[in-house]
This record gives sequence, structure tokens and C-alpha cells, in this order.
Amino acid sequence: MILPSKLSIQWLRRQYINGGISPLQVVKAVIARAQAGDKMNIWITKPNMKLIKPYLDALKKRSLSKHKLWGIPFAIKDNIDLAGIPTTAACCAYSYTPKESAKAVKLLIAQGAIPIGKTNMDQFATGLVGTRSPYGEVCNALNPEYISGGSSSGSAVCVADGQAAFALGTDTAGSGRVPAMLNGIYGFKASINAWDMQGVVPACESLDCLSVFANSIDDCIEVDGLVRQNGKLFLQTPDCICLPKDELEFFGDFAQEYKNCWEEFKTNISETLRARGVEVKYVKNEIFRETAKLLYDGPYIAERWASLGGFISKNENEILPVTRKILESGKDKNFSAACLFDAFHKLQKYKKQVKEILKNAVLILPTAGGTFTRKQVAENPVGTNNKMGLYTNHCNLLNLAAFAVPYKKTKSGFPFGVTAFSLSDKESYLPFSAGIISELEKDVAFAVHGLHMNGMELNRDLKSLGAKFIKKTKTDKTYKLYALNTNPVKPGLVKVCSQGAQIETELWSLAQKDFAEFVSKADSPMSFGKIKLFDGSETFGFLCEPYAVKNAVEITSYGGWKSFYENEKRRSKK
Repeated sequence: MILPSKLSIQWLRRQYINGGISPLQVVKAVIARAQAGDKMNIWITKPNMKLIKPYLDALKKRSLSKHKLWGIPFAIKDNIDLAGIPTTAACCAYSYTPKESAKAVKLLIAQGAIPIGKTNMDQFATGLVGTRSPYGEVCNALNPEYISGGSSSGSAVCVADGQAAFALGTDTAGSGRVPAMLNGIYGFKASINAWDMQGVVPACESLDCLSVFANSIDDCIEVDGLVRQNGKLFLQTPDCICLPKDELEFFGDFAQEYKNCWEEFKTNISETLRARGVEVKYVKNEIFRETAKLLYDGPYIAERWASLGGFISKNENEILPVTRKILESGKDKNFSAACLFDAFHKLQKYKKQVKEILKNAVLILPTAGGTFTRKQVAENPVGTNNKMGLYTNHCNLLNLAAFAVPYKKTKSGFPFGVTAFSLSDKESYLPFSAGIISELEKDVAFAVHGLHMNGMELNRDLKSLGAKFIKKTKTDKTYKLYALNTNPVKPGLVKVCSQGAQIETELWSLAQKDFAEFVSKADSPMSFGKIKLFDGSETFGFLCEPYAVKNAVEITSYGGWKSFYENEKRRSKK
């Protein structure tokens, strides 16, 4: 069985419906992937058959047609309860074993979802870097020398690494968004109390939210709809998209590359939205920056101490020094009741102003302004962490909903993404906004099965356009392959009703503008259309007009163009 490198609810559901795979096969593959990635420190309770088997067995009493997450493997951040499994919040001394699962987890399991393990995190959800855990620093899914982001580090990385279709995290200061960007996936956080928080270890209880990580917008919205307390989001188009008019700060070794991505994004989104009749406004970022300061530089930090101070005072040696330092700042005597009310009144003023700015609009900011190596974070743990929250810390204080969306990679290959923010009563704007962002620089995947394949004579033309090789694969059994009577000889792939075979092909991807140029060079009898692959998915690819195969030689029995080509070379030498 071959699973795609990243899992999705939609793909797995399609396979289950077609009978192509079983949940047991998927779970075994997930466990194998988790074992292979053990050094990435993703898990606190690792995926194992003893944990998972009861949930697999329960599927026998549930129907695929009536349970929307039937057989879908998901991960749970280890500050969210799963019945019978220790909850540690990344602190062994804090560990307890809950008798029942968190409300959100119960709702997902009731729909047939399979919990596969508990993920590593920044201790007590205090951090945006993913390195503050006694269970090991979580490695970035794309480059292990760099941070994964936190505090929902393991949840983001297991999704990016194909070990779960989706994962639950928590979000107080950006923990459901920063790891999404740094690992090139999607992260959605509803407004406060839109998801039930029963069974979640509090960090800053009045601001805490649950979040979901997934590999697509649709998967995030699917999970949200099953957990949300006030029904599904109905999709709406905002009247306006707001972008910051201020010069933003970018940081780290690749600051300029991140800035270039942001500047390019602003241009692209503005052109796209105006073409669709959506207004673009530029607003001052100052109000969001000032709000963000209240989270850690003001008395709100005392709420964290109120939740955890008693435990920390009795277990000082069990707490990481950087975590203890941050949490203990919450007992600062300067944070008086007067100080708290002063911050509260400031926040009410900011909320009123933001409500006017985002009345019928969505705000878009970079999810983060850069990244750091794990070594850089170790050398400056507080300063680097603070940078990661520049464009996230305001969100929950203002009770905004947020959708973190990948945009593109920097020149050096690091994911860059943006986040769309909405008011709590305008969350239905976010799927539209996320969809527009996702399409801006989305690469187009397509199949080649002839002269453009690796090692063949036209492959250089493909690479000159910046094409990226994805993987080798095969079509389904409804195709025949021909050697066309052309000079040079070209392959012709034709879809048939019967007596076809699986044909070897390669998947590549190109940016949309480059894909359009590539397709425009296809001469008759070649055409571009949808090709069905052996796993049931579809992709674009070269096809041949049926008239052209009348005088062609059928070479289906070779299984692919390369085998035919090599055979012809050997024959010519004789």
C-alpha cells in the first residue's frame, strides 16, 4: 500500500469508499512513519496499536456513510485530554490520567476519527518555538536544524510529516498558527468559546482556544464544523481586505527573503481581489501592535500564574528554567488590581476600534516575520520567542478568529505564510479569504509519461521552467500507450473502456504562470486533460487524440515509455 506523503480527510475517505485501503492499513503505515521519524521528537505518547485498537474496533459498529471522520487518524496535543492516556502538558510531574476525553475529542471520535497519540509541545503551552520540552526539541518537518514553532509543535509537525490527517492544538498567543507556517500547512483557530474547552489544561484561561492543523482548507473547515458549538460556518465574501500600511519587521538569517515574499504577496492579493470586486484597504498596524504588548508585558501574564502558580511553587525543579521564568513573572507585585483594570480598559478601547476597522472586513498579516535555528533559540530563548509572536499575540485578546495559510517558499526554501483575521461574528469570511490566498501561488501538479520524464531528452525544458519533481506513480488500468509515428517518436496515452493497463508516469509541479506556458507548447495530436491515477486521485497530464494511434504501435505491454525506450536502444545496437 502506498500512502501519499501528506494525508487528508478527503483522500482517505475516497479510498475507504472505493475499498482501496482499510483503516488498519492506514494505522499501521502511520505507526511505521512515527517510528521512522522518532528522532524528530514529535510525540509524548507515541502511536501504538494498544492505544489505537479500541478505536479501530469501534468502527465495526459505525457506518462509513453516516460518520464523517470514519477511519481518519488524528493527533492530540498533550494538554488536551484523551481518556485513559496521561496528559502531561510536557511536564512529567504534572501528569494525570483523565477518565474522559476533552469535549472536542469526544465529538471527533463520535464521528469515527481515530486518535493515534499525544503530541509534544512547549511546556505548559508557554512558547512559540517548539524547543521548550523535556521530551526533546521538536524538529521542523522540512529542516530539522530549524524550529518547528510552538507551542503546538508536535501537532503541526506530525501533520506535515504525513503521520496524521489532522491534529488538535491550542492557541493563546499564536500556537495554532506559527507552527502551521513554519511547517508549510494550514492552521485554523476559531474565536474564543466557539469550541468547548472542557478537558484542556489552561494556559491563560480567558484567552485559550483550541485549534486544528491540516493539509487543506477543506479539512480545517470540516473539523471545525464537527466541533463548533454554534453550528457550521456559512461562507461569506468580505466587502474589504485590510493590509497594514506600516513597514513591518522581519527577522532571522533570511529576513530579506521573508520580506520579499510579503511584498510580493501584497501585490498579488491586491490585484486578485480588485479583479473580483473586493476592496483593498491599508490600515495602521499600531493598534494591533499595542494590543499584543498587553499579553506578556502587562498583567495578563498573571492569569497564567493563577492557573499554574501553586503547582510550580511546589515543583520548581520539574519546570524548565525559561518556562519558570516566564510564568513567575506573573506574580510581579507591580501587577496590581489597578494595573489589571488599566489594561482591561485599554483593551476595551482597542476592541471598539478594531470592531470598526473589521466591520465587514478581514485583516491579513504575515503569520511570522522569519524563523530561527534551534541553536539560535537556545542562545537567546526569550528574544527569539518574542519575535515569533509579533503578528500573532493580538489575536485572542481581541477575540478574533484566525486562519493561517501557506503562501510560498522563500528563495532558500523556507515556508512563508500569512494569516487572515476576522471578528468573532464574521468568521464566515475566513474560508473565502483563505481560499484566495491559497490559490495565489499554488503550484499545478501534472503527469508526464514520455520525453519529459527524468533522464529523457525534453526533461531539460521542464526543469528550465522551474518544475519540481514530486514522485513516480502509475495511472489506473484504463489506459493504453502507443509509440506514435512522429519524428522523433513520441508516446501517446489514450484512455480506453477496457483492456487497459497501469502506465508508469511521473508527477511534477509548476507555478501557474509557468504551467500555462508549458501547456501552450503542446502540439497536436497531444493534448492536456485529467488523468486518473492508480490510487483514485486525478491530475493533469498529456493525453493523445485517438485518431493519431491508428498507424501507431501499441506499447502498453512495456508498462511505460522508459521500458520501451531502453528496449529500442538495445535492439538498435544489435
